[in-house]
Amino acid sequence: MKLIFLGTGTSFGVPQIGCQCAVCHSADPRDKRTRVGAVVETDTGTRLLIDTPPELRGQLIANGIDRIDAVLFTHEHADHTHGLDDIRAISVRRNGPLPMYGSAAVLAGLARRFPYIFDESMRPLPGTTKPEGQARAIVPGDAVQIGDALVQPVAIPHGPATVFGYRIGPLAYVTDAKSIPQEAASVLRGARVLVLNALFRTEHPTHLSISEAIRAAEGLGADRTYLTHLTHDNFHADLEAELPAGIMPAFDGLTVRIE
Repeated sequence: MKLIFLGTGTSFGVPQIGCQCAVCHSADPRDKRTRVGAVVETDTGTRLLIDTPPELRGQLIANGIDRIDAVLFTHEHADHTHGLDDIRAISVRRNGPLPMYGSAAVLAGLARRFPYIFDESMRPLPGTTKPEGQARAIVPGDAVQIGDALVQPVAIPHGPATVFGYRIGPLAYVTDAKSIPQEAASVLRGARVLVLNALFRTEHPTHLSISEAIRAAEGLGADRTYLTHLTHDNFHADLEAELPAGIMPAFDGLTVRIE
């Protein structure tokens, strides 16, 4: 299995608009962070896109990805969904709409925001195209088979909201978590690779801080943990140097192979 980090930044991205801090002006390409998204590819070629961040077109081009078999949504916040229109370049080459998985509430919200993508009665004019998606609601506790990937959605608190984490074989992917409840931990524990959000060094009402993410990672016990949803508060190199063994910051374009 292969995990490709398309984007690893917070909702502002890095650099932030108008910010003059040293990280936002860093020459290290790992300090340039687009909004969070990822692709999971199985050994036989099933490709799952996790979220559709605003920079999706550029992210897919930068990573040489021209085919996706399904989209998994964690939640409907703009930094995770507002690149959805970019799936047009994917769906026009398919024999049918692109399957899109998420909670019923998230899919309903996206259908209101992007009705032309989900409504089959809204057809493009002759000579034009439109992105096409097919909403498929899933619930925690019920795994779904997508190609040769068994996907288990996991309910995670994100402040007052609930997001979906995903267990896909040896991979556990969690973003925008504030905590990892015991029920979720029982599904995520045992993964070889864990992806976990880590925002500030101080506490935040809806996200894990870096220290909280470290404690959560140690509790879940993956061989390798990659931190994502990172801000301009830290240089990549400095954060990498101070994290415990087995925990490291991800960066845009990082490819992780999972045996």
